[in-house]
Amino acid sequence: MNATTALPQFYSYDCALDMDADKFGALRSSTDAKNDMPELRRRLAEDGYLYMKGYLDRDQVLEARAKILAHLGAKNLLDPAYPKADARCRSGTEGVAFIPEVADEIPEVQQLLYSGSLVEFYRRLFGEQIRHYDFTWLRAMPPGKGTNPHSDLPYMGRGTDRHMTCWVPYGDIPYKLGGLMVLEGSHKRMDLLKNYAHRDVDSYCVNSPIQKRRAEEGKWSFTGTLSRNPPRLRDRFGGRWLTTEFEAGDFITFGMFLVHAAVDNKTENQFRISSDSRYQKASESIDERWIGPNPPGHSVAGKRGRVC
Repeated sequence: MNATTALPQFYSYDCALDMDADKFGALRSSTDAKNDMPELRRRLAEDGYLYMKGYLDRDQVLEARAKILAHLGAKNLLDPAYPKADARCRSGTEGVAFIPEVADEIPEVQQLLYSGSLVEFYRRLFGEQIRHYDFTWLRAMPPGKGTNPHSDLPYMGRGTDRHMTCWVPYGDIPYKLGGLMVLEGSHKRMDLLKNYAHRDVDSYCVNSPIQKRRAEEGKWSFTGTLSRNPPRLRDRFGGRWLTTEFEAGDFITFGMFLVHAAVDNKTENQFRISSDSRYQKASESIDERWIGPNPPGHSVAGKRGRVC
């Protein structure tokens, strides 16, 4: 995305984004500084994210994509009239989105995310040994609304708050297919985030019958959503919504306070495949919901009651 690129109208959560230059823009690539850790740390503090364009091995990413698509095909989720590589949705797959169990079954995904260059990147960025969550947020997003604006800490804040999210696209993502977008400078708006970021979506009031019942059903009383209207949220926070046309081999990483969301998938019948994985210093405390051979996550086992 650059000044000469003709941009389409972007939508997020079914809301048309304001495309004025002071409200919408392009992610800055930090691949030019990929071996300069002090500079990357400076940019991370300033921008709230690092977009590492072309950092990963493209062939390795595409191999993982092929394995994911093979699983989707075996689950009868792909349109048999098209090649699997096209990732065309079978009619009726509108509800498909979150497929973490598939990530666990594919060695190529595990190797891409949890060994080699990506793990070494975080080891160098943190400046010490790291560990990662054992849960992988793998998604195959069909056409329609994407994820609404949020920060990550309410979903994974029981350990350190200095861990990082890594978003990886499995394949090229043109504008029409959507992709991740981040809200510029939002990680610095603690005046707006202080009563939000440290709340726990799996915490509930034991003295509230309604909240207790919802927890026993594995549901949330607080969803972690900041807004269902990304343009209005931008007006409140300031800054610009930032995105790009991602390619296989890219990743973007950011901390727990950066507000982000998804551009809606406006294709007629194509999945957008991506994953979120998390990394932190090995010396810091970790959220017990996301570690072990069968992490409890947001299930009933992950709920935590408190007296309100």
